[in-house]
Amino acid sequence: MKAVVPHSRGKLSTHYAVAMPRPDDFAFWRGQARQLIQCNVSPEYVAWTEPGGSGDLFASEGARLPEFGKNAPFVRASRQFISVAQNAALHSESGRFALIYRLLWRLQTNPRIMEDKTDPDVRYVEELAKNVRRDSHKMRAFVRFRKVNDGKGTDHYAAWFEPDHHILRANAGFFRRRFANMQWSILTPRGTLHWNGKAMHEGPPARREDAPGDDPMEDLWRKYYASIFNPARLKVGAMLSEMPKKYWKNLPEASLIPELIAGAQAREAQMVDAGKSRSGQEFENTPETLPAIESAIQTCRQCPIGNLDNHAVMGEGPLSANLMIVGEQPGDHEDTTGRPFVGPAGQLLDVHLEKAGIDRGAAYVTNAIKHFKYLPRGKRRIHQSPGAKEIDTCRWWQEAERTIVKPKLVLAMGASAARSLLGKTVSITKARGTPVPLEDGSELWITAHPSYLLRLDGEAREKQARLFDADLSAVKIRLAELSTH
Repeated sequence: MKAVVPHSRGKLSTHYAVAMPRPDDFAFWRGQARQLIQCNVSPEYVAWTEPGGSGDLFASEGARLPEFGKNAPFVRASRQFISVAQNAALHSESGRFALIYRLLWRLQTNPRIMEDKTDPDVRYVEELAKNVRRDSHKMRAFVRFRKVNDGKGTDHYAAWFEPDHHILRANAGFFRRRFANMQWSILTPRGTLHWNGKAMHEGPPARREDAPGDDPMEDLWRKYYASIFNPARLKVGAMLSEMPKKYWKNLPEASLIPELIAGAQAREAQMVDAGKSRSGQEFENTPETLPAIESAIQTCRQCPIGNLDNHAVMGEGPLSANLMIVGEQPGDHEDTTGRPFVGPAGQLLDVHLEKAGIDRGAAYVTNAIKHFKYLPRGKRRIHQSPGAKEIDTCRWWQEAERTIVKPKLVLAMGASAARSLLGKTVSITKARGTPVPLEDGSELWITAHPSYLLRLDGEAREKQARLFDADLSAVKIRLAELSTH
């Protein structure tokens, strides 16, 4: 960099080019940036280039910035900035070093700039950092080692990965610690890492054909993956978001995914049907009265929840109620009293029902699961969410209640209740506010569970409370319409 000549306002008007030795060398950038800030060089006079990049036609090279020594001004850099900048510096965006230098420059006069989430530079650098963290997560999740013959009789393993950003060296420590007892190589188009059990070595970029193909162990892994695949928990969109197709070619189990997805619905239906059996036999005699159902659920032990130290909680309300409210499961208060929705969530529900003008006493209130699922912690019992199989097993009792009560509208509160009514898992955000016709002619409306509101506070709780109130108001209006039919 050329020697500095300050202009009349104290800033330096000479252009400077900083050639980065490596595209991921944050330590080098930090040293150069500190010196530039101390010399009062504003961002528009600095060009940052990485290996293979073109320089600034107006920048000078060769000379060094003067050293300030003991009188060097203090350079302000918050922990938040350093954390974000370290990740952003690994991005493949060519302007990343200029961006983080511009933010560092601005930090000198505005030390809280990183807290301003509306600032374009702050938003951009955080987006770059987020992309890098995601790329690192994918690398750690989807690197698959395959055994190769190194010609020396020593087991060696190699893996191929295609990172989007310059994350290879940053993740070397993770793989060294995780696979310390193996000798391995990670091959990428951006460079390679080699661990011999004692020392780490870097190598030049590799090609896909340099990586090994399948090995015998992968057949065993595919069989295991197929055996643990749970169709009831399948969410294709979420799966593709977490495991994009670009990584499939490196994963031995990926060849099974299309077939497993195709058969998921059929397998889920089988699981639901299996949930209706007790002791290996179908329920032949559906209880014809609510007291008969209550008597039957007290002895039900068809899922692990029923085998806990708890008591079955029956629904309550008028036999001819137009509205049936279905929650998730009894809580500690409900288990103790034997009544649904009497704990904190039930009390909050009463407040919102009254606000919407819905008479709880005129509704039939019950739960998808009849027993309290919990984890013992000393004298306390910690609530545990029911699993899909447990919901499907207990679905038979809720259907029996609905057959007897014959409500015109069913309000499902929470994902467990929605699954109990639909036989599949749905998104509350997407399903709320849209009525779904059920086979018995009633309408299903879906909303959040009041316990969800209890877990929030501040603005988040206020927002969800408004949505909850809007759902209940819509149910009130629809109930009035149905009652005239």
